[in-house]
Amino acid sequence: MHRYGLDIYRNNNSAFMSFIAFNNREHPFFDELKSKVDAYFEQTGQSRWGNWKIYLKSAILISCMIGFYVWLVFFTPGIALSLVLCALMGLSLAAIGFNVMHDGAHGSFSKYEWVNNMMGYSLNLMGGDVHLWKTKHNMIHHSFTNVEGIDDDIDIQPFMRLSTHQKRYSIHRFQHIYGFIFYALNYLFWVFYFDYKKYFSGRVGPTKIKKYKFKDHLSFWITKLTYLFVFLALPIWQIGLVETIVGYTVVTTVCGILIAVVFQLAHVVEETHFHNPTPENTRLDTEWAVHQIQTTSNFATKSKFVHWFTGGLNHQVEHHLFPRISHIHYPALSNIVRETCEKFGITYNEHRTVLMAVRSHVVHLREMGRSDG
Repeated sequence: MHRYGLDIYRNNNSAFMSFIAFNNREHPFFDELKSKVDAYFEQTGQSRWGNWKIYLKSAILISCMIGFYVWLVFFTPGIALSLVLCALMGLSLAAIGFNVMHDGAHGSFSKYEWVNNMMGYSLNLMGGDVHLWKTKHNMIHHSFTNVEGIDDDIDIQPFMRLSTHQKRYSIHRFQHIYGFIFYALNYLFWVFYFDYKKYFSGRVGPTKIKKYKFKDHLSFWITKLTYLFVFLALPIWQIGLVETIVGYTVVTTVCGILIAVVFQLAHVVEETHFHNPTPENTRLDTEWAVHQIQTTSNFATKSKFVHWFTGGLNHQVEHHLFPRISHIHYPALSNIVRETCEKFGITYNEHRTVLMAVRSHVVHLREMGRSDG
């Protein structure tokens, strides 16, 4: 088990995942990296979890989201201002997902488990299900990042082709253009389709989900019904059908595209690796930590605003190596990770700005849509 990471996930119910293995007999890179991170916290005397800054930020973001909602639904202003408020509400929902839910679900928000659980359930306020998300993201994505057939985050077929290991269709030739429309619909698909598909099938891709307890079933259905009432039924009753549809579309479009783009810039760019294990080739030759670096990329790490808004997800390399450490430490840890990568001859992927990362993502999509190689 990695002290700051996760167990390499094994699901005995999944025949495919059961034979995938990393080279974990020897892991000199991660051993040295962990010792340096240990030394950093010992020398600074800081907690590995969040501090007052993350609590304040969470309070601000949640208050803004509630404020925008109340203003729009109960004190509805004119059309122009309403559209602006809807966009801001979409921004606040995305920021809550990045900062509050994400750290909480990873257990890095607080040293207290009940606080982490409470923050993780902010996803349910957004219409998602934290139980499903932890399986999809914490267990699968973080263990087998960009591994074909396992990492559900890179399986958007037949709509998009993200790696050479996936089948190419003629429509993919234009995916670098229409892809962002698909990203804009991401939130809607997630809340109204993907969650239900996972819930009823009991699977995330090929991986069986841990059996739901009664409280998990109850939480799922209360979440979905409450979301429908709060975000659709009540606004329709208060301000009208057309107005609600327009406003809701703006909110979900802004939120959806922000969430999708941030995660795509972290793993689907020109420099990141994709792996395609087969029954004949079941072992990934690298150690787990090196695999995380090869399949992950940072962006705009010098921007304090991007770091603040994305909850440190622009430091995706550090997050994948140390998901149980709060994102407030990632800027400092990035120097340690970079130096260790240089020592071991490991390429540290990074784009200086958001626009450079977006460009790399678009170039990758275009290449995947036009070439079989």
